[in-house]
Amino acid sequence: MKRDLERLVAQLTLAEKAALCTGANAWQTVAVERLGIPAITVSDGPHGVRRVVDLESNESLPATCFPTASALAASWDVELLQQLGHALAEECLALDVDILLGPGNNMKRSPLCGRNFEYFSEDPFLGGELAASYIQAMQSRGVGTSLKHYAANNQEFQRLVIDAQVDERALREIYLAGFERAVKQAQPWTVMCAYNRVNGDYCSEHARLLNSILKEEWGFEGFVVSDWGAVHDRVAALAGGLDLEMPGPHPERGQSVIAAVQAGELAEQVLDETVKRLLRVIFKAVETPKDAEGFNVEAHHQLARKIAGESLVLLKNEGGLLPLKAGQKLALIGNAAREAHFQGSGSSHIHPTRVASPFEEVATLAGEAELLFAPGYRMEPGRDQDLIDTAVSCAQEAEVALLYIALPSYIESEGYDRPNMRLTAQQEALIQAVAAVQPQTVVILNNGSAIEMLEWIDQVPAVLEAWFMGQAGGGAIADVLFGRVNPSGKLAETFPLRLADTPAYLTFPGENGMVRYGEGLFIGYRYYDARQQEVLFPFGHGLSYTTFAYSQLRVSAEKFSATEGLQVSVDVTNTGNVAGKEVVQLYVHDQESHLVRPEKELKGFAKVALAPGETKTVTLELDARAFAYYDPAYGQWVTESGAFDILVGRSATEICLQATVQLESTQELPCILTRESTIREWLADPRGERVLQPLLQQVIAQHSADTGALDAEFMRFAEDMPLKPVLDWFGKKLPGVPEQIIAELLAQLER
Repeated sequence: MKRDLERLVAQLTLAEKAALCTGANAWQTVAVERLGIPAITVSDGPHGVRRVVDLESNESLPATCFPTASALAASWDVELLQQLGHALAEECLALDVDILLGPGNNMKRSPLCGRNFEYFSEDPFLGGELAASYIQAMQSRGVGTSLKHYAANNQEFQRLVIDAQVDERALREIYLAGFERAVKQAQPWTVMCAYNRVNGDYCSEHARLLNSILKEEWGFEGFVVSDWGAVHDRVAALAGGLDLEMPGPHPERGQSVIAAVQAGELAEQVLDETVKRLLRVIFKAVETPKDAEGFNVEAHHQLARKIAGESLVLLKNEGGLLPLKAGQKLALIGNAAREAHFQGSGSSHIHPTRVASPFEEVATLAGEAELLFAPGYRMEPGRDQDLIDTAVSCAQEAEVALLYIALPSYIESEGYDRPNMRLTAQQEALIQAVAAVQPQTVVILNNGSAIEMLEWIDQVPAVLEAWFMGQAGGGAIADVLFGRVNPSGKLAETFPLRLADTPAYLTFPGENGMVRYGEGLFIGYRYYDARQQEVLFPFGHGLSYTTFAYSQLRVSAEKFSATEGLQVSVDVTNTGNVAGKEVVQLYVHDQESHLVRPEKELKGFAKVALAPGETKTVTLELDARAFAYYDPAYGQWVTESGAFDILVGRSATEICLQATVQLESTQELPCILTRESTIREWLADPRGERVLQPLLQQVIAQHSADTGALDAEFMRFAEDMPLKPVLDWFGKKLPGVPEQIIAELLAQLER
C-alpha cells in the first residue's frame, strides 16, 4: 500500500521524529500508534535466526543453524546462497522477524580476525556476488537484510575505537567494493555501520561513507542502522547519515536531537529525511504477513546438510585415501567427533533445532563396519598426554583414523582476535602422534579461517576443511568421507604457510588506537602474487574425487570498448568416472597501467555440475568495471586502453587457459595538472603532452648543446621533477620567467 510519507512526516511532532531514530528496546523500533506507524523486529543473523524472546536471559527460539559465511563462500555457488536466503526468510516470517542482521561482507585482511567466520572472503568480487545473492533471495520473500559491518571492520582488537587508516585506492578497490556490488545489485533494506573509525571518523558519524558514497554515489535507498552500541554522539551521527541507533531505549538521545534542532545545530530537514528512510522500510516490512504455522524443520535441516556438503573443501588427498572404502575399521578421534563444533561464538550464536553428531552420522553410513572412538583433546586449555596415548592406541587398532579437530571458542570468537594461526598444542601433538602409527589418517577441521599446518601437514595423506559447518555438518562430513557427495568447495581465502607470511603481519592489529593498512591493495592472493610467495593452499583451491579438463577458451572480441564489455567462454569436461562439480575462475591481468595494479584479480566465476565424460560450456560476462581501477587523483574509476590477459583456471595459482584482448577506452578524464605536477605527469596526460612537448624539446636541445648530455639522460633526471625547478635550472635561456611560462601552459590546457 502506497503511503504519503511527506504528509505523514509532517504530522509527526519533533519528539516523535527524534524517538523514531532510536530503538524501543534491543530488537524493535519505536511505534507511533496515533499515526498507525508500527514497530518492526530485527534479529541477529547472519547464518540463522537468533530470535531473542527474553531480553534478560537472552534466550532465543530454536532455528536452523546453517553453515557460517566462511563455509558458504567456499561453495562459490550463488544459487546455493539463494536457497539459503529463501530458507532464512521463511524462518524469519515464522518467528516474527522483519529484518535479519546479515550478511557480513568485510574483507579478511588477516587470518587472525576473530570474526572471520562471519565474513565471506579476502576478495571483494566473490564476497559481493555472494552477498548480493543472499540479499536478493531473502528480500524477494518480504524479509529485509542488513549488510554489515560498513566499513573496514577487519579485527576485534579495540574494535569499538580503533582507527583504520586506509589509503583511498585500497578503501575503494578492496574494503568498499564488496559493499558497493551488493548495494547496487541487491539494495539491502538496511546497511549496518561498523564500530570502528576509518581515517579518523567513527563509522557511525562518517558523512563521507554514509552520505556521500553509500547514499549519493551508490544510490542506497534503505536506512543505515548502527551496530549495537556503536553511536557516540547521536546528533553527529544523524548529520553523518546514521538513521537508526540500536539498541534502545535512550531517551536522552532523543532529547539531544530535539535540543539540536531547536538550537539550529541540526537541520530538521536532515531529521525528516532520516524518518522517511525509516518509514519506507517499516511499511515495506509489515506488508508481508508473518506465518504463525512455523517452518519445515526437517527440510531446512536437510538443506543445511546440502549446503555444508557443497562448502567442504578437500585440501589434500594423497593416494586416493578418500572416499572411504566399504567395511573399513574406523577410529574416530577428537572431541568434535562426538560433540559437533558447528558455529562460532558471539552475537551470531544460534539455538539449533537439532544437531547432527559426526560420530552417529558416520555410523549410519558405515553400516556393519566397526567404529572406535577416543576424545584425543578437550575444548578447554591444557595438555593431557593420557588422551593422546589413548587415541594412539585407538588408531593402531583401525584401518583408517579420522581426526576431528575443532578450534576451541576460547581461541576463535567474536570479541577477540586469535593469538596465532595454529591449532592448540594438544591438537598438533595428537595429529603427529596418530599419524606416526597410522599412515591412513584423515584430518577433518572445524575452524572459521585459515590455520597453519606446517607442523603436521606432511605427515597425513588427507585433510578436509569443514569450517563451522552448521547443525547438519556432521552428516555433510560423512557424506563426503563415504563419497555420497563429491567435494566441490574451493577456498575463498588463502591458507599461507605461516603467520609471518601474511600481508598485514607487520601492522595487525595496530597500536595507540590506530591500525595502518600498510599493505594497501595487496591483501590475500594479490599479496602472494606480488611477492611470488609460496602458500600452503592458494585462493580458489579445492580437490575433487574426479578430474576436470579446460579447453576452447573464446572471447567475444579481440578488441572491444569498455561500453561493450566482453564475453568469455570455456569448455569444461569431467575426465573422471564420477559426477562432480567444478568452479571455473576467471582472473584479469592488466599488462600495463598508469598506477600499480595486482598481478591478477578475480572478475568472474561459475560452478558447473558434470557427469562423467560430460562437457559443458561456461560463459562469463565482463563489464567495464572488470578492467578498471580507482584513481584517487581523478576521484573515479578509470579504464585505460591497452592489453589485458584473460586467465581461466581452477585456482589463483593454477591457470589452465589464457587469452589476450585489447581494450579501447572511450573514457574522457578531466585534466588535473597543476603547478606541482611532474614532467612525467604532464606527458602522461594527452593534453599536457600536447602543450608541453614543444617547450620541453627546446629545454632538452639547449641542455644537450651546453653539456653534451643525451636526451634520455636528461629525461631520467628530470621526469619526476615539477616543471618549475626544471625551468629554473635548465630553461634559463627561454623567453619569460618560469612562473609566466607555467601559467601560459596551464591556460592552454583550457583551450
